[in-house]
Amino acid sequence: MKTKVSVVKCKDYDPDMVYSSVSKAVELIGGISDFVKPGSRVLVKPNLLTATFPESGIDTHPEVVRSVIKLLKGINCKIFLGDGPSVWGGQADNPDRVYEMSGMKKVCLEEGVEIVKFDKRRWRGKFPLTTWLDECDFFVSVPKFKTHELTVLTAGVKNLFGLVSGTYKTELHKRYFQPREFVKILVDIYQEAKPHLTVIDGILAMEGDGPASAGKLRKLGLVFAGGDAVAVDSVLSRVMGLKPFDILTTKEAVERGLGVGDIAEIEVCGERLEEVCQKPFILPVSSKRRMLPESMLNFMRRFIHYYPVVRQDVCVRCGACIEVCPQKIISKQGGKIVIDYSKCISCFCCQEACPNAAIKVRKSLFAKIIGL
Repeated sequence: MKTKVSVVKCKDYDPDMVYSSVSKAVELIGGISDFVKPGSRVLVKPNLLTATFPESGIDTHPEVVRSVIKLLKGINCKIFLGDGPSVWGGQADNPDRVYEMSGMKKVCLEEGVEIVKFDKRRWRGKFPLTTWLDECDFFVSVPKFKTHELTVLTAGVKNLFGLVSGTYKTELHKRYFQPREFVKILVDIYQEAKPHLTVIDGILAMEGDGPASAGKLRKLGLVFAGGDAVAVDSVLSRVMGLKPFDILTTKEAVERGLGVGDIAEIEVCGERLEEVCQKPFILPVSSKRRMLPESMLNFMRRFIHYYPVVRQDVCVRCGACIEVCPQKIISKQGGKIVIDYSKCISCFCCQEACPNAAIKVRKSLFAKIIGL
């Protein structure tokens, strides 16, 4: 049998419309009971990157999460909702403001769901993951469909990075700053904590220099669902105008036998893929480098550089980039934000943390000349 991934239209975040679309998406791949045992304890993890309102398009929309909760309540599950937000601004240690502004607190109060914090951890090899994975029987992931400067796509597999406990995310960025090394860590996490069901909020997606304020919102009007997050990401890559293996997390996961990346082996249910694959997504500035063969990339590595640049005219000097930088090489000097490029590892955590889209990506001259 082919792996099933559903694609269902949903033009906006009207609660009834979202519930109808999410219900249909899950039903097309077998129904909620095919993935979660009735009466079980379930951890629901949205993508809550930062403390921002739902209309920003940065976090998973609360109505998509509410719809997933309703499906689980329909089979009498005990539901817990949590995520590990971005590490800047103290959000990793105190996510209350993130839950409040994202609309998750309101949804959980109205639906009788317990909000949890990922403050307790258990080591799983190279990283600590929240102990809520141990305390629940099933795990449902509800990511946002966005581009990402480091991984090109953040969705099914990348959403699991939020399971890493507290500020250790910064440590992983510091240790595994090369994109291909970071991808391996993400797939390690996926291997440890594969969700039983993934439901993607693609109603309002993000393209360009995502996943935060520097990205551009795109009204896509779609909900996706699947039991294999790798297969879901493969379908999303086609919607973006890419091949599945252009997404390095997909390539790595398939090579390890953790999911399906061949579109021919995926049964797309609902909308026809050809009809929803229209205008290709605008990709992050550095994305072409990620798609080069490793042998070519190794040969040209010393000449191809992408690095963060602060737009001083847009910057409000909030200090988010200073706080999040794993290398601690960003400072405030003479009323300006300054980056010590001799020690910069181009992880782009600063860009992700910036609430004002004041950090852009600049290419080296050689990268410009060869069109990367």
